[in-house]
Amino acid sequence: MTLTNPNDHVVTWAEVHRDTRALVDRLGPDTRWTGIVAVARGGLVPAAIVARELDIRMIETLCVASYDDPRTRGAVRILNRPESAAASAGSGWLVVDDMVDSGATLRAARVLLPLARFATVYAKPEGIASVDVFVHRVAQESWITFPWDLP
Repeated sequence: MTLTNPNDHVVTWAEVHRDTRALVDRLGPDTRWTGIVAVARGGLVPAAIVARELDIRMIETLCVASYDDPRTRGAVRILNRPESAAASAGSGWLVVDDMVDSGATLRAARVLLPLARFATVYAKPEGIASVDVFVHRVAQESWITFPWDLP
């Protein structure tokens, strides 16, 4: 990560790819998944990398909106449900997001998919309890900018 000021980090494409592959390593090679639920939008790129690394072809999306503008978090709104994953309450499914901040998005996802395993690349302290596996812990006050969010 590139430090731009004490609380902001800009993550490069190379770092996202490296860190997501590290997430795959933490998931373990022996787990067989029915599919992946990518939390859109931030989880789309990490989910694609995880799917490629684990040779998973079934990918659904959980489309969620929780930011009213780039830095103001609002209420979590489910815009699209992953119907196949929801039919099994998430059993056998891996939910992937780029990061967990407060945990509100993943808590809403867990209501829909209580039996799924939840994985993020980055995690802030307030959200760690909402995720089963992650790679990097970042300070709660940090703002992470991903390459897909750059102007």
